[in-house]
Amino acid sequence: MKPAIVHLTVNGDRCSAAVRPSTTLAEVLRDELRLTGTKVGCGTGDCGACTVLLDGRSVNACLTLALEADGAEVTTIEGIASSGETLHPLQEAFVQHGAVQCGFCTPGMIVSAVELLRHSPGASEAEIRHALGGHICRCTGYTKIVEAIEAVARGGPGSEA
Repeated sequence: MKPAIVHLTVNGDRCSAAVRPSTTLAEVLRDELRLTGTKVGCGTGDCGACTVLLDGRSVNACLTLALEADGAEVTTIEGIASSGETLHPLQEAFVQHGAVQCGFCTPGMIVSAVELLRHSPGASEAEIRHALGGHICRCTGYTKIVEAIEAVARGGPGSEA
């Protein structure tokens, strides 16, 4: 079958890619656009490492076909910070609270937390834990991750998220 062309806006930049019908958004991001912050852990939507924002909504890029994203705006972890030199408030909070260990799950968790705090700026611990329900972290036990997101939600460092 002849490849189809998908047109995306990724982190504010317009781009196109030739894809097969089975090509996932994660494959386009990682293999074609070289945005490797989007991780692929399980390939089945269970770990959350591949989470990106698709038109402002969290999705598992490993389960989203590239063709489904045609014409959409995609935000990856590389596009979360407003500049390449300054961390996003959630990224800063993850560092300050020791919420990053191996870092594999971190991009997806931060992307989901960005969406959560856009819709619920003062999110409770329960809301934060619910928003992270589709993410697996094998290193931190989630406590420091939740504390980092709570700090931003409570108006601590990075409250402008």
